[in-house]
Amino acid sequence: MKFFTCLFVASLLFLSETCLAKQQDQAPSEGVILYNQQRFNAAFPVLEKEALSGNVDSQYYLAEALRKRNRYMTPEAQDWYETAAANGSIYAMIQLGRKDTDLCKIMENCPASARTPAEWLSYAKELTLQNANKGDAESLFLMYEITLDYEWLEKSAKAGYALAQYWMAVGERQGRGFFFIPGKRDESVRNWFRLSSEGGYPQAMNNYLSILENEGDRQAVRHWLKVAAETGEPEAMSNYGAYISHTPDRVGYPRDLVKGYAMFYLLKELEDAGGIKDYVDQKIEMIAEKMTAEQIEESKIVAKEWKATHPPLSFFPDKLGN
Repeated sequence: MKFFTCLFVASLLFLSETCLAKQQDQAPSEGVILYNQQRFNAAFPVLEKEALSGNVDSQYYLAEALRKRNRYMTPEAQDWYETAAANGSIYAMIQLGRKDTDLCKIMENCPASARTPAEWLSYAKELTLQNANKGDAESLFLMYEITLDYEWLEKSAKAGYALAQYWMAVGERQGRGFFFIPGKRDESVRNWFRLSSEGGYPQAMNNYLSILENEGDRQAVRHWLKVAAETGEPEAMSNYGAYISHTPDRVGYPRDLVKGYAMFYLLKELEDAGGIKDYVDQKIEMIAEKMTAEQIEESKIVAKEWKATHPPLSFFPDKLGN
């Protein structure tokens, strides 16, 4: 039998805001870390153990992993979504509300549920609106996910939610909104990516870095590439490791073979998640050719210290995945 960390009740009035806040504030568990690293075979047993112990985020991510592995909403995935929803997960409610667009609908084998998709979305909306009306930036973003009303996304972005700022930039870059003065669209896209980067969102940093590189601002590129690498995002870490070890030198870092090797040594932990294994192996070999055995051992110590003082490696997949 599965544990519930928060009591599920039919009435909206009795669902604890504390339960909702707890999910948002808690550090990622080992299972969620493995999921974010796309190491799914390793993630499944860990997520299941955590989910059974009552970890709401693990319940949600286990449902996500099951759905993605099978490419549609299976009874087991739905069971875990409903368990997470019963424990107050708005994200689980939203995914249950999207079942009508799931592949299971086309296959005509969607599992039965206690609520219809429309009812789940309505329930999620009523719960989320309470915090959105108080100006909570994440709740404002979730209102956008629930309603697809662009005004909620803009409100969330203006409230400082980095993920919303990132999607504002992406939307405007793809043509959303009206900009009558030439250059204003590019200026707005740049600003949203900058704000999202300053808010700590790695995918925004990668996009902002491309803009800065096109502008020829090498000093800013050096700064933001280091910041992005420090989040644990693999693309940023691999670029940082390559440039700092001068394989090649593209942004003008002082050459540091020890730190460069350490970046790729850390990335080996991902094995072939994200299809990066061959690239990482090639880079390690290339950098190692310029190093002494003592430097390589020093790099391994640097890697160990980095891992202990930085966030875990993560591809930062969208929590509300397709």
